[in-house]
Amino acid sequence: MATDVHLGNLIESSPDIRKGRPCIAGTGVTVRRVAQWYRLGHAPEDIADRIGHLSMAQIYAALAYYHANQETIEADLDEEATSAEALEHQHGD
Repeated sequence: MATDVHLGNLIESSPDIRKGRPCIAGTGVTVRRVAQWYRLGHAPEDIADRIGHLSMAQIYAALAYYHANQETIEADLDEEATSAEALEHQHGD
């Protein structure tokens, strides 16, 4: 008999895992990582193929979390890009 999965259990955050960023429960894969692929134009099915150990339900849960918290996730992505550019500039000189 199949067990129902409650969507609220698919995303979790812990200060000890990935600096507290929201992750797909039990995986360490951040919502941010899924959102990055999605923002590049990849369909959920393509993302599942790239991160093969995740189910479609997990991908869609991450995308739902992303859309519900888009401003926060995108600010985190922008901050990472800014930090990466600064490091690149610092070490490129």
